[in-house]
Amino acid sequence: MWLLFFKSLHIISFVAWFAGLFYLVRLFVYYREADMRSPAEKQVLQDQLMIMQKRLFKIITQPAMIITWIAGISMIIIQPAYLEMGWLHMKLVLLILLSFYHFRLPVMIRQLEAGRNVMSSFQFRLYNELPTLFLIGIVPLAVFKNLADYLIVIFVLFLQVYCYLYLLNGTKNKELPEK
Repeated sequence: MWLLFFKSLHIISFVAWFAGLFYLVRLFVYYREADMRSPAEKQVLQDQLMIMQKRLFKIITQPAMIITWIAGISMIIIQPAYLEMGWLHMKLVLLILLSFYHFRLPVMIRQLEAGRNVMSSFQFRLYNELPTLFLIGIVPLAVFKNLADYLIVIFVLFLQVYCYLYLLNGTKNKELPEK
């Protein structure tokens, strides 16, 4: 019973976590694109976007990440045999890398607030795709478990093709000027 409770909590919280990750970096894109507006419009937009970024991270994204980890660790405590399964090791590696991505976001918020040139809007758009790639790697590991080795190979191939196609498409778009 507790295993199912924590599994449900884990799924709900990781959905909220990913929603926050996707939206937060999209707000970074809008923040940078506000640079092209008139000074008055730019100030109003960037002030509002900064409030939204801080609230999103503090109220949704950060708590969802913490609950995701707590629920996942709770499932391992309840079912320690999971630790003997290779798929879980790969999933944990991806989750640790995703957590590094997550903890980079408040640093970027502070840099944007300080007026530092963190990334262009195009670079933020690319950065915004990373959670999708983690999601594509993590979910099949949890669903298919024993097929993990094959899924990793497929994930790496997909990652390469996806990045290549995105870069091809992105270079066609006009880049915004740097600060």
